[in-house]
Formats: sequence, C-alpha cells, structure tokens
Amino acid sequence: MVNLISFCLFLSFISFVLRQWMKRKSGRKLPPGPRKLPLIGDMHRLVGAKLPHVTFRDLSKQYGKDLMHLQLGEVPAVVVSSAEVAKLFLKTHDLDFATRPRVLACDEVMYDSSDILFSPYGEYWRQMRKVCITELLSARTVRSFSYIREDESHRLLDRVRSSSGAGRPINIVDEVTTFMTSIICRAAFGKTLNRTEELVKFVNEILIMVSSFSVADTFPSWKILHFLTGEKSRMVKVRRETDEIMGDIIKEHRNNLSSGKTGSGESGSEDIVDVLIKLMDSNSLPMSITDDNIKAIILDMFGGAVDTSTTTTVCAMVEMVKNPRVLAKAQAEVREVFKVKERLEESDVEKLAYLNLVIKETMRLHPPGPVLYRENNKESVVCGYTIPPKTRVLINAWAINRDPEYWEDPESFKPERFEDDPMDFTRSSQFKYMPFGSGRRMCPGITFGLANVYTPLAHLLYHFDWELPHGTTPHTLKLTELPGLAMSVKDDIFFIAAASPPTAV
Repeated sequence: MVNLISFCLFLSFISFVLRQWMKRKSGRKLPPGPRKLPLIGDMHRLVGAKLPHVTFRDLSKQYGKDLMHLQLGEVPAVVVSSAEVAKLFLKTHDLDFATRPRVLACDEVMYDSSDILFSPYGEYWRQMRKVCITELLSARTVRSFSYIREDESHRLLDRVRSSSGAGRPINIVDEVTTFMTSIICRAAFGKTLNRTEELVKFVNEILIMVSSFSVADTFPSWKILHFLTGEKSRMVKVRRETDEIMGDIIKEHRNNLSSGKTGSGESGSEDIVDVLIKLMDSNSLPMSITDDNIKAIILDMFGGAVDTSTTTTVCAMVEMVKNPRVLAKAQAEVREVFKVKERLEESDVEKLAYLNLVIKETMRLHPPGPVLYRENNKESVVCGYTIPPKTRVLINAWAINRDPEYWEDPESFKPERFEDDPMDFTRSSQFKYMPFGSGRRMCPGITFGLANVYTPLAHLLYHFDWELPHGTTPHTLKLTELPGLAMSVKDDIFFIAAASPPTAV
C-alpha cells in the first residue's frame, strides 16, 4: 500500500510539473495569487482555517484585492472580493459561470446532485428551479403556510413564557431551531416527524460534508483517495440512513393519495411532498423525475431553510440585545403598530419598516451564504485574466459586506444605514449586498425564508423584554459562527426574557 501511495504521489507530481510548464508555454495570464507548493498548491493555507471566508479575505488583501488565484490540489480556484468583479461573474459572464462544482458529497448524499442548490446548470436544473418558484415556494404557497407559522409562533411564546416564569435563561438558539424545524416539517411533510431529530442530525452532517474542502475533491483524478480517507464510506452511511427516513415519508404520502385523500397536510391539504409526487405521476414535466429527485429537493429545502432562517433570526436577536438602542426602537415600532390589533397579522408584520432594516443589517454582517460557489465549463477571460475550465469561483460575499470601500463603519451594527439606500433583498444588480446570491443561481426560497424570520422576531419583540444574563455583557457575548455553505451559530446563547405589559395578542 505504501509503494502504491508513493507511486501515485510521484505521478501526480510529474503531472503537476507538466501542467505548470504547459501553462507557462501557452502564455495564459492567471489572476495574481500566492506562491504555490508542488502538488498541494495553496491547500496548506486553508489547513486549520476555522472560517474559510475570513481566510480568503485575509489572503486577498495580500495577494489579490479584487481577484485572486488559488490552486487547491488539482483544482484551480479564484476568489472574488469586490462588488465590481462579482458583477462580472454574476451578470456580465453569468451564463459562463452558472454551474456548480461537482463534489463527491453532493453526488453521494444528494442523489447525484439532483437537488436544486447543487445541480449542474442545464435543463433539469431549470425545470426544478421553475417548479420550486411556481409550485413549491410561490408567494401563494408561502401565504398558505401562514397558519403554520402563527401556530408555531404561539408554541414558541409558550415555551419562552414557561422558562421566563421559572426564572430560567432562554437558550435562544434551541428555541428558534425548534421553531424553524417544526415549520419546515409541517410545510414539507404535513406534520412533525417522530424521527425529526434524526433527520436534523443527518442533514447537518450532509451540510458539513458538502461544504468542507475534501481531499478527494481537490484531487479528483485520485479515485483511491475516496476510500483511503474514509470519506466515501461516511457519505454512503449517511445516505443510507437518510434515505430510509425519506423513503418512509414518500411511501406514507403515496398511501394517503392512493386512498383518496387530497393531500397529507393538516386538514387534508397538500404539502410539498404531495405536490412533487403529483407532478411526478402526472408526467407533465418536460423531464421526468424520480423518488430520489424528490428526496434530494426536500433535503435541499429542509437543510437550507432551517439553517439559514435560524441563523438570521438568532443573529438579529443577538445584535439587538447587544445594541439596546436598536432593540428599544424595534420593540417600540412593533408595539405601536399592533397595540390596536387583536393579533399579529403576517401581512402587517412584513410592513414593519424598522424591523426590515434590522433584518437587512443582520444579513449584511451575517450573510446566510458567506461564499457563493460557481464553476465554468469552458475557458473564460475576466478582467484580462484567463479563467481555465473547471475553475471554482468563490465569491466572498462576507468580505464584500464588510469592505470599508462600500460601507461606512462596516463592523458596526447600524440598521439605519439602509434607510436612504434603495437596496433590497432580491435586487440582483446590487453586488455589494447579496444576502440571497445573485444571477441565475439566486436562492429561489427568498419569500419563504423571510416570512420565517419576520414572524418569530415580531412576536418575540412584542411579548417580551430582553436582556443578558447576570455576568454577561454586550462585550463578552460572543456570536461564534461555524463554517459552511450556510452560516450557522456554533454555541448556545442565553437571554433573560420578561413578559412585557402590552395586551396579549
């Protein structure tokens, strides 16, 4: 085995030297970047990096402010750290960079990358994105789930009241995660599953797998690495366990539909799995879909929606509690708007102007997707530099959001900065602010995600006053984030909640 590995390393080194020689001979001009090591390129610079987007920002300052070239094993990559260059990749050359990198984890656990987020650009992706926008997460469908959000909001308030009445600090991460998980389960599956905790555990493992810099992915020609590192076996295990849960869900839905029920949702309504099964059985789609495709799409929605909405809601609460002026202003708005209302109507919640600014600023400092991933299928020229085929394009939205060239006092939480700025969540032409991405691969679940953030924040602000536990100050309260495609909060965060005097809603 040792001789085999040594032989593979030798062949790879020869291959690397030949590629470098051919590259110089061709006269192609690559973007600037750090000096590469033989074989591994720049991979050593990412070893031990807790947050890749921070490492990319720091490297870009030194080697390529707007556009930087990295070599990750056999895989070329470029890091984009300015709004002007991001526009070139996401608008001017959007079609050339509309696909996603193929990674082992997506092929293994996301059913051959047949979901929406990781699917290669092509007819299948266009079809399923259209299905998502028009059937699964349209404005009408999102409104139809309002009763679920309202019900889960009251469950959230009851849990907070129970803890606050007993004098216990509230673990805001746990409470918001429970809220979001219940909403996604009820919207997608028609109910909260008995195996919800298992599914959440597996989905979190999948998110880590697909967002990690895998050795196997950086040396794609070394198929033996898939087995030597043990990565593939772990992926196969997670796929098998997740597949069992998803298979049972689809089987139950098919049984309900075959028995004459309209759907498996509450009160007999359709849920998202019902819609996908009916589309598959109707043969009305240009490209047929399978049970595996349905599983991939549901995992996509479940993983993305729970993680991103939870993180945005938690970060908004943390930033407001750390900034009492902002918290007081947001609470005053909510309580003024709803003081004559019998209930918090969702249509009115979305009209809360200052809360809207708070969420915008939260997504600037804590973007749901800190790095946007793209890839090109053919050689391209951007900014006068050659971008070879199969180059991973890493657009560092987190770094752009904190660049003092675009933002005054960028590290501070100031919702008012958006008062006179026309930027919104969905306008893809604003490349200094892309909380949901931009271009063809912009997130299709914007309406659903925002509804799941506005509703709990409005209820929590209306019904409770919030402060830090004894011994914790705004300076010692740490918001530690985990790396990944979707940013998530690493540690538990505790607040003290006191029931506020407004009339109960």
